[in-house]
Amino acid sequence: MKLKQCVLGVDDDFDIRDTLTDVLETEGYSVRTAADGFQALEYLRANPLPGLILLDWMMPRCDGLQFRKQQQQEPSIAAVPVVLLTADARMAEKLTQSDAKEYLKKPVQ
Repeated sequence: MKLKQCVLGVDDDFDIRDTLTDVLETEGYSVRTAADGFQALEYLRANPLPGLILLDWMMPRCDGLQFRKQQQQEPSIAAVPVVLLTADARMAEKLTQSDAKEYLKKPVQ
């Protein structure tokens, strides 16, 4: 099976990262993960860019909004599309803040 484009999953919850990896790999995607925004930025700076970032909104150290602000300031990684993952009921209004493409409400079905 030929792998589809890479997806970077960013979430502080190991179980969510593990589940995302299992589901996406089953669908043929190559998956990389990071436990927070800092790890995600390090990955993006040092590796080929993924086709999509699935980004948790609420994380310690570097949350989704901090990550997006930094990502948008770096031209080499700014264009990678982001889909937010969150349990926050007010995510629709935060989508504009983050300039993300879309969001998925946790738990993701």
